[in-house]
Amino acid sequence: MSTPYTRQIERLVNGIPTQDGAGVSLTRVLTHDLQRRLDPFLMLDAFHSDEPSNYLAGFPDHPHRGFETVTYMLAGRMRHRDNAGNEGLLEPGGMQWMTAGRGLVHSELPEQENGLMSGFQLWVNLAGRDKMTTPGYQDIPSAGIPETSPQPGVKVRVLAGSAFGTDGAIRRETTEPLYLDLALEAGVTLELPIPATHNAFLYVYEGRLAVGAPGSETRAADAGRMAVLSNVEGAAGVTVRAEQGSRFLLIAGKPLNEPIAQWGPFVMNTREQVEEAIDDFRAGRF
Repeated sequence: MSTPYTRQIERLVNGIPTQDGAGVSLTRVLTHDLQRRLDPFLMLDAFHSDEPSNYLAGFPDHPHRGFETVTYMLAGRMRHRDNAGNEGLLEPGGMQWMTAGRGLVHSELPEQENGLMSGFQLWVNLAGRDKMTTPGYQDIPSAGIPETSPQPGVKVRVLAGSAFGTDGAIRRETTEPLYLDLALEAGVTLELPIPATHNAFLYVYEGRLAVGAPGSETRAADAGRMAVLSNVEGAAGVTVRAEQGSRFLLIAGKPLNEPIAQWGPFVMNTREQVEEAIDDFRAGRF
């Protein structure tokens, strides 16, 4: 007897157009009000523009403490530098997984003057015991992200976690993130495994997906919308069907169930810890 894939769309979310950094235009998909529901994820931004004025200013030096940032590029080139002397170049199909830990200051600046800049930045919370860990990061080129095709008409890039017998480029013990970039041809149905312990969502960036097992209630998610998936005891995953050729992200993680105290780029467990982070940054202790 097959394992049930019974998660449904609990809520559809429209991203909010905004600007960040020195004036980069982006869409904030996972916002502050969803942090508890989608614990351990704090934010998801999507950026996509071939208009240089929307991205050229980039993200000059800025601090972080208490969480991890995951930048995944679909198109374009972005240069990372930090105050520990690290430097890396993000190129199409590549990913950077950065652990801010106890604190660092870094910049993310475009290394192009024209053309398409497209991708995502995800913020993943750290457990309280890990928030003051040593900062670090991994740059993973496109060729270093494992890919698999579990059935005809399906391509999966496994950025983090494990899916369809393929281990991803990154693994984390505490939050156990699953981060997949999927492409489905029109008409294809796919059963996607998701640990029953995890909060999960889909973000469709091309096409249109119907979500739900055949014979049950289904809802559709169009490009540019995030689908928060229901938490169902014992559910192994979700069934999706591409109503058009579609590309989407599946992101899932094990909740920390800890207090979240955030002030901009500092995410801690208490207000006092956030105030300490602000003081440390101003005093140059990052």
